[in-house]
Amino acid sequence: MLIDFFLHLKSRGLPVSTREFLTLLEALRERVAGHEVEDFYYLARACLVKDESGYDRYDRAFGEYFKGISSPVGQEASIPEEWLRRIIGRHLGEEEKARIEKLGWDRLMDELRKRLAEQKERHAGGSKWIGTGGTSPFGAHGVHPEGIRIGAESAGNRSAVKVWDRRSFRNLDGGVELGTRNIKVALRRLRRFAREGAAEELDLEGTIGSTARNAGWLDLRMRPERHNAVKVLLLLDIGGSMDDHIRVCEELFSAARTEFKHLEHFYFHNCVYEHLWRDNARRYSERTATLDLLHRYPADYKLILVGDATMSPYEILQPGGSIEGMNEEAGAVWLGRLLDTWPNAIWLNPEPEKHWNYRHSIVIVRELMGGRMFPLTLEGLERGMRLLGR
Repeated sequence: MLIDFFLHLKSRGLPVSTREFLTLLEALRERVAGHEVEDFYYLARACLVKDESGYDRYDRAFGEYFKGISSPVGQEASIPEEWLRRIIGRHLGEEEKARIEKLGWDRLMDELRKRLAEQKERHAGGSKWIGTGGTSPFGAHGVHPEGIRIGAESAGNRSAVKVWDRRSFRNLDGGVELGTRNIKVALRRLRRFAREGAAEELDLEGTIGSTARNAGWLDLRMRPERHNAVKVLLLLDIGGSMDDHIRVCEELFSAARTEFKHLEHFYFHNCVYEHLWRDNARRYSERTATLDLLHRYPADYKLILVGDATMSPYEILQPGGSIEGMNEEAGAVWLGRLLDTWPNAIWLNPEPEKHWNYRHSIVIVRELMGGRMFPLTLEGLERGMRLLGR
């Protein structure tokens, strides 16, 4: 079975070697890991994956190979008892959902503070206390058109206006192979070639001419390699509703790394605030202040923001509106600073353009961008690159 697993990883583009596979077999023989699938997952990843950038590809390959396999009977997972008892998936009809009142931002935050002070025990179901299930705007796995998610993963409704606990997002895999060359072709509209750096490339025409002028004695001429001199700052929305667009964003990211020698990238979630990050695994320990970014990269950089702009309007317009923190200034303020520093900027949206007018947050972001929002399609990329290339 393990030989098939090893071959499956290689078929998915992971650079695993026989030596690393033998290391994994030796670790299993010495019983380094337990008997659960999760234990084997981490052991195999430590032995076979040499670089963190391959973790996402390893996760997908592992999930494909071990799909449907669970831990042995009798092996208990360390899941908190309180969440094992939660009420999951209470389904309400459309009429019942419509009767649930939206509190609004100020009332929502006031009510949260009040109920944190009053509640003394865990609660499940109902419409008031912080807990699981039910129709309360505070907690998790219930149904409410506007609320604060506390203490659990999303139930899939995507209606929370703030998330009270930290979430982990994966970095986009820059090594994804594109199914077509269309994205690369579109990005090539944004090109300005120049020869910079050390003379490492043979100048064939110059060598022939110099040799002829030198009475046939070989006179080699070298020149710097020709590169795209365009500088690009790429800011990528990650997590939440952007999980639906991971594949196309990875393709864009992979193509951009190929086409642009001068490419800098950072991540944000939903809207840009006072901090950005390069590595989602270290987003709280190794953050970059947005103000530092504004001073680090000159105005000749082209700014490309990628995101679905699908969020609560509070996240754009309201101080403290960030879904994961209490930002002192609204997202619109930070977006304005980005555009002041890099006026040559566009926003690429993976959501279908026909849906934009039905989502308030997309309308707001598009207005803040001065209409420079384009769909993340071949046609949209070509329009965006033409605008940036002016």
